[in-house]
Amino acid sequence: MKQSVETPNGAQAQPEISGENGMPRETYTAYAGAEPYFELIRNALGDLVDGEHFFDIIADDIAYEVRYDLGWPRLTRGRADLMAQFKGYVDAIRLLSADRLFVTKADTGRVVVIEYDVHGKILATGADYQNRFCSIIELEDRKIARWRDYMDSHAAWNALTASAG
Repeated sequence: MKQSVETPNGAQAQPEISGENGMPRETYTAYAGAEPYFELIRNALGDLVDGEHFFDIIADDIAYEVRYDLGWPRLTRGRADLMAQFKGYVDAIRLLSADRLFVTKADTGRVVVIEYDVHGKILATGADYQNRFCSIIELEDRKIARWRDYMDSHAAWNALTASAG
């Protein structure tokens, strides 16, 4: 039996039967525009976390901090609020790929530093979006508990202020 589930930000998630135990698993179709990023993060963390999708591997009380001022709050607390932030992101940007992943593990895998690039389009203008990130991730109980994000703010600014091309 499939039913629609409303996520904390109003987006629709569709549970589907999955896995050996037949338990429902949410899919996050409303966030498809960020799927390359979600897959890159999930693959970077491998067996250090439990869950199939990015939103499954973050703690309910996550502290997600961005170290730049370009539209996101400096600190987002909680899974529901982070999902709402990503909904706004995918309403503005569609990622086409994410690559150039470099992973460094510290503190026996409790801290993971990842560097990566993302490539996409600004939806309002069609401008190319190319950016580089470095994220410091702290894990607790096999979930992402804290996240500190750094990016090439100049690249983001150029893409967000570009005219339709």
